[in-house]
Amino acid sequence: MDFSAYYSEFLTIALAHLLAVASPGPDFAIVVKQSLTRGRQAALFTSAGIGTAILLHVFYSLVGIAIIIKSNPQLFTYLTYIAAAYLAYIGVMGLRAKPGQSDDANKAIQASSQTRWKSYATGFLVNGLNVKATLFFLSLFSVVISTQTPTLVKSAYGFYMAMATFAWFSFLSCMLTLDKFRHKLQQNGYWIERIMGALLIILAINIVVM
Repeated sequence: MDFSAYYSEFLTIALAHLLAVASPGPDFAIVVKQSLTRGRQAALFTSAGIGTAILLHVFYSLVGIAIIIKSNPQLFTYLTYIAAAYLAYIGVMGLRAKPGQSDDANKAIQASSQTRWKSYATGFLVNGLNVKATLFFLSLFSVVISTQTPTLVKSAYGFYMAMATFAWFSFLSCMLTLDKFRHKLQQNGYWIERIMGALLIILAINIVVM
């Protein structure tokens, strides 16, 4: 198969995805929150969860489930409320943060194997439950990508977007956890967690009302 024939289509997809993934949203907020309150390892696992969830949206679009979601207002509403409730729950937990929760001893506990997988699940659920992300990929696969494009090529597009998403949020995680920030974060981490918690609640409300 000559993949060079789809080069122009790929560039369009890559640009659209770049603009989407770099814009502030639930994924951005949760990665910032994890980076500044739970450390680099948790943020990287959260980023991996977000990247994996991209494949879920791609799968929806390839098999037509996204069309069902879009065309069924009641199902769309249910999924929207579930996503908003999950974001609001994380936000409320952030608002309840107290001084002393971001010290070195607590970070060591949070770096356990159980927390790594919990961090991964958090990223996966935040992105996977985002119905707007599903509709974004549906639009991408139905408008930008030609119906003549083979499924193998479409799957390659999806894999690229998953890896690019993981790479972006991993980069963000590493930048936010540089040594020069650690001292300030240890002193003010609970305020950052509260701010990110409030932002997640605002995003949850925005998901419901829009």
